[in-house]
This record gives sequence, C-alpha cells and structure tokens, in this order.
Amino acid sequence: MNSSEQGPETIKPAPSRRKASRGRTAAPKTASFDTIAADAETLSAQITRLRDQLFHPETRKELRPFSSAEAAKLLGVTDSYLRHMARSGEGPEPERLGGNRHAYRLEQIHALREQLARKGGAKAKVILPGRPAGEPAQIIAVANFKGGSGKTTTTIHLVQHLAMRGFKVLAVDLDPQASLSSLLGYQPETDVGSGETLYGAIRYDDPRPIGEVIRPTYFAGLDLVPGNLELHEFEHETPRVLVEDGPQTPFYTRVATSLDAVSRDYDVIVLDCPPQLGFLTLGALCAATGVLLTIHPQMLDVASMSQFLLMTADLMDVVRRAGANVEFDFFRYVFTRYEPRDGPQAQVTAFLRNLFADRVLTNAMVKSTAIADAGLSKQTLYEVGREGMTRTTYDRAIESLDALNGEIEDLIRAVWEARDAR
Repeated sequence: MNSSEQGPETIKPAPSRRKASRGRTAAPKTASFDTIAADAETLSAQITRLRDQLFHPETRKELRPFSSAEAAKLLGVTDSYLRHMARSGEGPEPERLGGNRHAYRLEQIHALREQLARKGGAKAKVILPGRPAGEPAQIIAVANFKGGSGKTTTTIHLVQHLAMRGFKVLAVDLDPQASLSSLLGYQPETDVGSGETLYGAIRYDDPRPIGEVIRPTYFAGLDLVPGNLELHEFEHETPRVLVEDGPQTPFYTRVATSLDAVSRDYDVIVLDCPPQLGFLTLGALCAATGVLLTIHPQMLDVASMSQFLLMTADLMDVVRRAGANVEFDFFRYVFTRYEPRDGPQAQVTAFLRNLFADRVLTNAMVKSTAIADAGLSKQTLYEVGREGMTRTTYDRAIESLDALNGEIEDLIRAVWEARDAR
C-alpha cells in the first residue's frame, strides 16, 4: 500500500519537540502570607546590603564637587571670570585639582551667588532667586495615578535643579513606596521611624509640628519630609473619621495647614504624590499652587490620564463645594520618557499639544540610558557628572533636564512677578 492509501489511523504525527523538551508541568507550590512576608524581608535585607556596598553604613550620601565650568554655568558667569575671582581671592577657596582645574562644593556656589548678587545691580534677582518679600512658597504637586509615568524622576531632578539654582526647596515624599526618600539618602525601612513622615504632621490623633519631621539632605538648600509605608494610615483612617468622629479639620485641608507653618522658610515646596487618587493626593492638590501632571506619551497612558482627569475633576468639585480652594497658579502636562524619534510618541505629543496648547510644557524629559545608569547607584543625573558615561549621551540628557526644569523655574518666577506687579 502506498502512502496515499494509508488510513488516518495509520498516520503518526511527528513528535512535538516543544512538548518533549518541556515535559509535564509540575504543580505549583502553594504560597501564603508567610511567603509574602519572607520575600519582603529577604528583598529589604538585600536592598540594605546593596546600599551599604554603595555607601558606607556610617556615612550619608555626599554630593560631588562641581567643576568650575559647571559652577560658572549655575551662576550665570563665564568660567574665566570665576577663575579670576579665585586668583584674586574673592569668595570661597575652590578645591584645587590636577591640571590647573578647580572644583566647588554646592555650599560654596551658594556663597558665590550671594557675593555676585551684592554687586549684581539689576541682575541680582536673576543671580540670587527667591520669592518676593511677603509671598508664601510656591507649592507644586507632581501627580498621576499611573505607575511608571516618571513622577518621582521628574520630582527629584526638579528639586535638585531648583536647589542648585539657589532656591530654598522642601521636597515632600507622599508616596508610601518612598523612592524619593531613598534617592535623597533615607532608606524608608531603616531610617524613617513611626510618625516621621508627613503622616505624623497630618494624622487625626495628636499630630506633630511639621518642623519635627523635616530633615536636611546632602544637597545644600534642599530639605526633605521623608516617606514610608505609614503614609497608608491616612488613607485608612480618613474614611473612619468621616463616618465616626464628627467635626474635624477636613482631610483636604490638613496637608495645606501643615505646610503653611513652614511655607515662609522655603521658596518652593514640591510634593511627590502617590500613584493613586486617594485622600493624600487630594490633600496635596488642595495645598498646591501649581500642578505638574506627568504623562508617558503612549495611547494607553493617555487613556489612563483621561480617567485620572475625570475622577480628579469630580472629587475636586466635591471638595470645592465643601469650601476648599482649588485654584492653581498653573497646571501643566509634562512628557516623560520621551523618545523624539518614536513615530507613535510624536503623534501622541502632537495630539495633546493640539488639545491643550500651552498647558503642555514645551520641553520634555527625554528617555535616556544616562538617567537609568545613574539610578543604578541611587543617584540622579545632576549627581553623577560626565565621568564614566558616554559624554554625548550624558550631554543630551542633561540638556533635556535643564530645559525642562528651566521652563518650570520660569513658570514659578512668572507667578511671583505677576503678583509683585500687582
């Protein structure tokens, strides 16, 4: 019998290599609360070990010195003028490096800024920025309820940029994951105790003054209210208080009331909101004078942002009718992880610019391996410098950051100037 005459029962299918190589799938092992708890403990211990490898356990993070060229750029003068000042003994003594190079600590750059401002005449306000006398701090909420939108990356580079530019800045970590705190040198599991986050200052039972939870950082001019998992307590307590405890200071005013006690100690306060639209985020929005909404320019993220805006509008309308102030000096969309050569991303950015016009910032945070590489050692691009990186990659990324943060700085200045003119 030839092959064409064989019945179907005699045809043997070729063996499946995929099935043969995989074999029978083993039954999954059971998991429980103990599994999760053990994994959490293991991961936390490993993160602590990695941090101790990067930074000695007895020390804190320390900011690198800046080259004279970097210092000159921050001060708005030429490198040659800064070298002239050093030779003539004006200002703090720079660190002497090999090859006739100088370096300055950020504290020294601030001292030079004050010195230049004293003889700067009309340019003094540019050299030494700050809020006009009598004005409270600008409070900026960085928000989105979708994780991975670049919210904390935007926040950390913004607060560091403003501090380097001479502003007095307070960063407030409202995210229980506390990535901002970790980047600024405070490990949430080990360095931040009970009542030492903003929750300690806004809790319903025996709140403490916010000054007691503010910590200095290694960045001169930048302080921090750290975060950790206890921030979740505010989300759990507020519904109970609303139902059981009767009249209280409304939840939506507690962040603003707390910050008001220190608002005149700072020029800018930046709130890194949690990736959810809960009571903490609403409190931050009610405290804010400006809002930055981070958005990764892809359609799924845009659809998610649409839901965020709808929910936010509904909830803000509720608190507005209850008496909250929901007016902002500015509300802007910030593109993050932006890839200029990505066609679909270019279409999304054009789509949103057409819809929202000048409410979309002109500059974006460009996706860069330089930012990711810096993050491996819990640093930012402003901290690592050009050494050890491909210079063209670093320069493109730093140019993008400076342009974006400079645009936000201009918004802050414009608000103050408009009020000052009145």
